[in-house]
This record gives sequence, C-alpha cells and structure tokens, in this order.
Amino acid sequence: MIKNQMDNGEEKKQNTQGGRNRRPSRPITKSRLHNGALFYLQRFASSSENLRQVLMRRVLKSARDHSTNPEEGAAWIDEIIVKLQELGLLNDRQYAEVKVTSLLRRGNAPRTVRMKLRAKGVASEDIDLALEAAAEEQPADLDLTAAVAYAKRRRIGPYRIKNREEQRDKDLAALARQGFGFDLARKIIEADSAEALEESLYEQE
Repeated sequence: MIKNQMDNGEEKKQNTQGGRNRRPSRPITKSRLHNGALFYLQRFASSSENLRQVLMRRVLKSARDHSTNPEEGAAWIDEIIVKLQELGLLNDRQYAEVKVTSLLRRGNAPRTVRMKLRAKGVASEDIDLALEAAAEEQPADLDLTAAVAYAKRRRIGPYRIKNREEQRDKDLAALARQGFGFDLARKIIEADSAEALEESLYEQE
C-alpha cells in the first residue's frame, strides 16, 4: 500500500512538473478568437496583419487537434479584424507611429525600423508617414539622431569611460550591424566628446 501511495505521488509529480497542469486544448470558435484578440491587444500593440497571424496560429492548432476548418477560421479572423478596426482598437497608422518613435529612441536606424515594421505586416505608406512625422519632431536627420541614441544606450564611442581607442573597430561594427552607414558610424565613434556629438544634433536646425 505504501508503494502504491509512492507511485501515485510520483505520477502526480510528473503530471504537474514545472508547476503546470496540462489541459487538453478546446476547439476554437469565433467567440474564443474574438476574446483572444481582445486579450492580446490588452497586452501588446499590434498591426492588423500581426494580429491576423497570431489568431491564425490558434486556428491551425485547433485544426490539428480538433479538425477545425482552417478556411472557416480564416473567415472568422477577417470579420474580427474589420470589427476591431471599426471600433478603433486596431489602427495600423497609429501603430506605425508609436513603433517608429519607440524604435528610433532605442537607436534603430530608419531602414532597420522599416524592415521591422514590414515584418509586422505594416503597409509601406503607413511606415513612410510615420517616419515623416518622426522627422518633423527631430532637430536633426533621423539616422544621426538614432545613431547617437544607440551609442549612448550601448555606451560606445564617446560614451565609453575607458579603452575607447582599443574598442574603436568593435564600436564601428556594432553601429554597422544596427543598420548605420560607415560614414555616420565613423562620425559617431570619432566625436571628440559626448557633449560635442549631442550638440551636433542641433547644428542642423
């Protein structure tokens, strides 16, 4: 009897390993998709296409587990996307503006920003308008502003406290990987000081 209790305890331990109880998935419905979309938007900003892909993954999982019709699921998603757009809960132009501002502040080059938004399914027109709006708010061109932001965040170039010259090539490579051209990267890395570099942002006004 003691052995049986031990076996049962071990079985329960295996079933709840990692603190998770595995529950069988439920077949997807239009209502569950809609609720899932709302829950996702409460947690993350999203473009219409990105949300479509998120919801479609749920449909395909349900198709594997419960023989849900993928075409019917895709039609549900189309209806949900349109409804959310009409309610103002999905707006690709606003999404693009928010993401462009955020990515530039983190030091992403404009062309890198464009690539990331295209990967999220944002239309080129919305990306162009968002980049134009961002450019109007900046004292300098977007590439220079973003490059300075990246150097400051990563503490490279004039923001290094020590061993600046020894790390020169490494810092140039870091800016290149971030999507900045060589001439701009060299301007950042060879700046006399952080103060001089940041002042250069306002010389172009």
